[in-house]
Amino acid sequence: MYEISNLPRRSVAFIGSECHPFVKTGGLGDVMYALPRELVRLNCDVRVILPRYACIPKEYQDKMIYRGEFYMDMGMTNRNYYVGIMEYICDGVVYDFIDNQEFFSAGNPYINLVDDIPRYCFFSKAALAALNYMNWIPDIIHCHDWQAGLVPVYLRTLFKDTPVGRARSILTIHNLRFQGIYNIPTIQYWSGLPNEVFNMGALQQDWVNANMLKGGLAYADRITTVSGTYAYEIQTAEYGERLEGHLRYHSGKLRGIVNGIDYGMWNPETDPALAANYGLGNVLDHKMENKLALQKELGLEEDEGKFVIGLISRLTNQKGLDLVSAIIPQVLDGNTQVVVLGTGDKQYEDTFRYYEDTYRGTFSACIQYDEARAHRIYAGADALMVPSRFEPCGLTQLNAMHYGTIPIVRETGGLKDTVEPYNEYTGDGNGFTFDRYEAGLLLDAINRAKTVYFTNRYHWDEVVQRDMAKDVSWGNSARQYKDLYLELTPW
Repeated sequence: MYEISNLPRRSVAFIGSECHPFVKTGGLGDVMYALPRELVRLNCDVRVILPRYACIPKEYQDKMIYRGEFYMDMGMTNRNYYVGIMEYICDGVVYDFIDNQEFFSAGNPYINLVDDIPRYCFFSKAALAALNYMNWIPDIIHCHDWQAGLVPVYLRTLFKDTPVGRARSILTIHNLRFQGIYNIPTIQYWSGLPNEVFNMGALQQDWVNANMLKGGLAYADRITTVSGTYAYEIQTAEYGERLEGHLRYHSGKLRGIVNGIDYGMWNPETDPALAANYGLGNVLDHKMENKLALQKELGLEEDEGKFVIGLISRLTNQKGLDLVSAIIPQVLDGNTQVVVLGTGDKQYEDTFRYYEDTYRGTFSACIQYDEARAHRIYAGADALMVPSRFEPCGLTQLNAMHYGTIPIVRETGGLKDTVEPYNEYTGDGNGFTFDRYEAGLLLDAINRAKTVYFTNRYHWDEVVQRDMAKDVSWGNSARQYKDLYLELTPW
């Protein structure tokens, strides 16, 4: 642990659309929660600015303190909109919620693009206006994904002569697939941004559309994404989602910093969801208890000798589930069990339910989002599949490693950066990998893992312990972000 008093202090405002435990739909919510907490330990003064959605649980709503209110003009609407600021402080991080019933009374953070464009134009401008109102001017404004994509654009245009205009900006790409694209007149109407930002070098796309993420990338002082490999991949046509040329142009300010996991939430030694807690020293003794408990919970044949493969994922096309569904009959060879947890596209939900009916006692399909059960699968499975088509960072493989469950992954994005392929000759590596997006190669990686498990358990156990010993916490990543903040603010 760094001695905090020896570190230079910086103030950072995080601006994004979701944050655990208030509202979370994916990995962005985890990052917005864990990274600020870690930065506080590195002598940063951190505020997280979020919309005050109606779906935020009452236990947090009730603890929010009113910080003030003002009215703000909005684009070409010829109206002034109410902006309330509600505050909640936890673990040294200040959370400021932008309150406006008109924009944030819907139950979910994302509705549809027609509604989301005005609400995130409002949110981006209101977040900067709120910083000026509170007279809390950060050194760095750290924005996340397209919902905060207009913040760097506002910062350098409408807010450049206000106090907050002196802040430097960073935009982090968590998933490039979602960009906030709509026709130029609509985004011009709601944002009120000047004509010069609607050119091909900034917001304009395909002549008639505006792309909020693209504009943010052009105006931000630095761009980060959530792994080094993904930073390279998004500059290619295969992964660039039509922004590869724009990203290559701005590659000089692009960095890849891999995510971590929160050891407070993910710790097999203290995890209350597990049948038996364990750590690096006694994983080989107690992991089997969790396997048997998981088999019992899910109605699988209770047998220590079975090789249990977990899959914890949103059930979408991105996650490589077409590869998984193609090979299940070959994987279930009598010595193997498969556990799936997640919700998503109906075709995958139905496919996995079919496999559960067909291979009862061997295949379990939990079509739900159940955080506690996810913890038990990480603890009870022998291996975890992450065969994604693309994966900016991926947190499931990090959780699995920390719980002594060996990842089987495709070499893409953060999966490639965090999982080193097992070498049967030297015993090096911490997982099993495959490169091209083919079902046969996934099956081959699973079979290689099973071969080591059944024929060379000593080496398998070595990899389990190596994974548990690996530092996948936020500490290392937070230090890289802090270094980036210092690079941008060299005073």
